[in-house]
Amino acid sequence: MGSYIEINDTLRITKKQGFPEELDINQYKNSALDAEGFQDRLFEFKGKPNIRIYHAPPVRVFLVEDIDGKWLYWGIVHILETTLDMEKKITSGKYKIVKIFTLEEMKKAHELIDGNPDTNYFN
Repeated sequence: MGSYIEINDTLRITKKQGFPEELDINQYKNSALDAEGFQDRLFEFKGKPNIRIYHAPPVRVFLVEDIDGKWLYWGIVHILETTLDMEKKITSGKYKIVKIFTLEEMKKAHELIDGNPDTNYFN
């Protein structure tokens, strides 16, 4: 008998799971944001499938928006709290945004970090 726990360095979530509504790529292209505007805010994610453990602050976790299966690397967060539902096998938690990438960094991030052209938002 065993357990299955994922250790993640990436928080990949949809808007429905708790990706911040105010981070919209179409608006961002016209008006850049930075993490200072989010420094005092906590965000929540819910219903992430599987039991997951994330790096503890001050170690970074990449923030990725899942848009119909495409990954958009937005920046870096610190995971502050997780809740593991062992029966349903889902993870929920709270995070703080510590860095938002520039548009150029977003475009390079997928290639440098992941490399899978099938999930690259910019392809």
